[in-house]
Amino acid sequence: MKKILSAGALLAVLQLANSCQINEEFQGTLPAAQSGGGSANPASLLDGVYSSMRSPFQGATQVFALSEVTTDERLMPTRGGDWDDNGVWRQLHQHNWDANHTQVRDAFNNLNGVVFAATDILRYNPSTQQAAEARFLRAWAMYWVLDLYDQVPYRDPGEPVTQLARVRKGTEALDFIISEVNAVLATLPDAPVSRATKDAARGLLMKCYLNRGVYANRSTPAFAAADMNQVISLADAIINSGRYRFATNYFDNFAPDNTNIGTENIFTELNVGGVSSGAQYDLWRFISHYNMAPSGYNGPTALSDFYDKFGANDIRRGTVYKYKNGPTNPGNRQNVGFLIGQQYNLNTDVALTDRTGAPLAFTREVSIIETNAQTLERTGIRPMKYPPDFTNNSAGTIDNDMVHLRLPDILLMKAEAILRGGTATTAGTYGNTPLALVNSIRTDASRNAGALASVDLNALYDERGRELYLEMWRRQDMVRFGKFLGPIQEGSTTSAATYLIFPIPNQQIAVNSNLVQNPGY
Repeated sequence: MKKILSAGALLAVLQLANSCQINEEFQGTLPAAQSGGGSANPASLLDGVYSSMRSPFQGATQVFALSEVTTDERLMPTRGGDWDDNGVWRQLHQHNWDANHTQVRDAFNNLNGVVFAATDILRYNPSTQQAAEARFLRAWAMYWVLDLYDQVPYRDPGEPVTQLARVRKGTEALDFIISEVNAVLATLPDAPVSRATKDAARGLLMKCYLNRGVYANRSTPAFAAADMNQVISLADAIINSGRYRFATNYFDNFAPDNTNIGTENIFTELNVGGVSSGAQYDLWRFISHYNMAPSGYNGPTALSDFYDKFGANDIRRGTVYKYKNGPTNPGNRQNVGFLIGQQYNLNTDVALTDRTGAPLAFTREVSIIETNAQTLERTGIRPMKYPPDFTNNSAGTIDNDMVHLRLPDILLMKAEAILRGGTATTAGTYGNTPLALVNSIRTDASRNAGALASVDLNALYDERGRELYLEMWRRQDMVRFGKFLGPIQEGSTTSAATYLIFPIPNQQIAVNSNLVQNPGY
């Protein structure tokens, strides 16, 4: 990882960090004296927009929490006095959050902070490519606001904060996002994957067309063949670019050196080890026990129902992984995937214990509230998707780039579009049927999962879970496949349709009369 932010970019990030934490009423244009006026450097401001993406997307507490803790992939159990946090994690998993929920509020504010920053740069005469990148990043953030909240506030460049942000809803918001991405796609560069590129734009458009029916009707979406054919055409363009291939090891895509070895990655957020990063270290710190290395906070787990979807030989379930900035692991212990059973110090191979002195052996069993002091530190399978950066973890500036889009997601979306009525095509070496597309992923040596005999929508849904777990697509997938309202393990048996979208935070309702609270909240 080579890129270092300029001082101007850092200033932009600091300005944005302040703007993102206040109510949307104030997330508009800054006075020229504050922003640098007409002398602002568009390149530095654009770097600041990229850095602003870290707050909502990296770590485990904002978009990640809304997209994963609400699903069958992740549980945040209360462990005695630990991880209670006034019940916010239980509320997410059991689908009983409200418009004052901390994670709901912070994700909304910081996603709209990205929208603000990406819009504001457009009044400083950026180059054609800089403007295209900013508009793509704005569209990406708007897409997530739409997906989670169904209402997307916006202002045009230069509009004052005294003017309330207007709001696009549902398919109107989606149509604007699609038009923006299409308008800039040809101007975007081909590389690098840590910037807005043509293929990142195509991937976002695929998400838009695949989910158009969801944004029209969350409870009973319909999937038009024309939309599915758009998904397939866009997938073929990405595949035929020849820029992406399966990584040597599945976990290369998430490792500290994934800038260089994550050959499946299409759109990432750049982290620079020892220099600058977001909080992506949460993905190992949150799950690791206090006595593990790196030490963690002993919180979240995977659920056994989800773990059981994997075959025993599936590398994605877990493997011994040697990597740059990793441990010496002299005992060749499993160190990535789903950690279950006895755990070891990965530099000395000493068997670990919990703080009671009992063997640190993670169990399949876990409850949303753990009360047994003798076992509560050890319950639950721990999902280690991002291999820890042992070199930079303590400094808090890690080298693992955060991954938004990968080649297998493109292939699986294409397979789904065919199953939903699109016309099959051939691109690359992956075949032209849903079964061939899915098995091209499963049978690659980087997965070793074995071929499936058949693929229908239910099988595809499960495969998306196995391939993309903890990549923030699970809630969206569950809604599209009609699975989100339950039942899920340790969650609600049946949730109300209200919870298919999140509420607009009450703080935002109070300052913008153009926002209307979502039904049921």
